[in-house]
Amino acid sequence: MSTICVFCGSRSGTNSCYAEAARELGETIATRGHTLIYGGGNIGLMGIVARSALNLGGTVVGVIPQFMAEREIVLEETTELIVVGSMHQRKAIMAERADAFVALPGGYGTCDELFEILTWHQIGLHAKPVTLLNVNNFFDPLLTWADHMAAEGFLQEKHRNYLRVAATVDEVLHMS
Repeated sequence: MSTICVFCGSRSGTNSCYAEAARELGETIATRGHTLIYGGGNIGLMGIVARSALNLGGTVVGVIPQFMAEREIVLEETTELIVVGSMHQRKAIMAERADAFVALPGGYGTCDELFEILTWHQIGLHAKPVTLLNVNNFFDPLLTWADHMAAEGFLQEKHRNYLRVAATVDEVLHMS
């Protein structure tokens, strides 16, 4: 694997463990020689993961829609910054260039990115690993819901298993 796409919040959350996980993930991606691709923001967990990789000489590709770049939330220091016209274009470029996907905690945007990439896996558009970094058991309710969807016949078990879960950054990179 060479390019890891990270989906995560534009906020840092209320518990410092989320920022610490983002920092560790960014640093580990850089020190292992991988490229980070992410949403291009300079705030929240997005900014932390990107700056952490950059601080150790890592390659960071940011993909951000024009309207977000105009709000001055873009991280200008990325190795490569791709400004696109829409959120859909952002996700398409991130998906095309990534070899694996990792989700850190986040809100609706993170969920949108995660579920779109899982859906694309389910319908055969890619077969790349998708892993949750389950910091502080953040994703436990989501995993319960996914299990419920499978139990109720709305999600095949093989598709449920596309969503991998890791408790540590090391586990993430071993699974991806």
